[in-house]
Amino acid sequence: MDSILQQITDWLKEMLISAIMGNLSGMFESVNNQVGEIATSVGRTPESFSPEIFAMVRNISESVIIPIAGLILTFIACYELIQLIIDHNNLANFETWIFFKWVFKTFVAVMLITNTFNITMAVFDVAQHVVNAGNTAIDASGLEALEETLQGMDLGPLIGLLLQSFVVQITMSALAIIIFVIVYGRMIEIYLMVSLAPIPFSTFANREQNQIGQNYLRSLFALGFQGFLIIICVGIYAVLVQSLAFTDDIIADIWGIMGYTVLLCFTLFKTGTLAKSVFNAH
Repeated sequence: MDSILQQITDWLKEMLISAIMGNLSGMFESVNNQVGEIATSVGRTPESFSPEIFAMVRNISESVIIPIAGLILTFIACYELIQLIIDHNNLANFETWIFFKWVFKTFVAVMLITNTFNITMAVFDVAQHVVNAGNTAIDASGLEALEETLQGMDLGPLIGLLLQSFVVQITMSALAIIIFVIVYGRMIEIYLMVSLAPIPFSTFANREQNQIGQNYLRSLFALGFQGFLIIICVGIYAVLVQSLAFTDDIIADIWGIMGYTVLLCFTLFKTGTLAKSVFNAH
């Protein structure tokens, strides 16, 4: 009779361990895929991330935004010329260099507008060199240690752990989606910023309005270097998770991983604000 009960207990344990390992393996794989994809995604320029989207944004910008920027530049150039005339007493104090200055500033502004995408891509090329590859957080050895620990647990704790693993799996899946939204949302924000680039570039010709263009460039650099901060967050997350042994208090370790993942999501949300504060962009 005891042998039958022992066989039933062993069968239940094997079933529970298989279910727990299935839940946790799927959970780790989902998060690892998203965390590992961060290093690949944030290190790309807008052109290499999605050539089709970039081509569409560039086409729309060149056909719609650049003509608007040209009109703005025309207004600013005329306003600048009027200001030069007024400043020199309606040409009573005539100096030819002021016209050369005006022509040069207008020429530079035109060159900025016509080379908008080359300039914006150069910003992200610089940022790309700063971004380094990251590592995934949970490896096979951690899961093997986890399974060995489960083998030594009784039936009651295994049932409780199975129920908790369902809750943790659902939560981690939601966190993986949040990580995906943050990374891809940043890239969409970059596309939106790049599409409007000709308009702020057209303001560089006027010293009173060029703050618009300067703030735009600071925002562009902030978006580029946000990728570097994201990689730092992923590196810290990897070190924290790899410090968990999965041998002593397995329940605490699993909830610890979920806590670290929540912390990762929170810090990823903060990277945009931090990058803008560093570059004084608003």
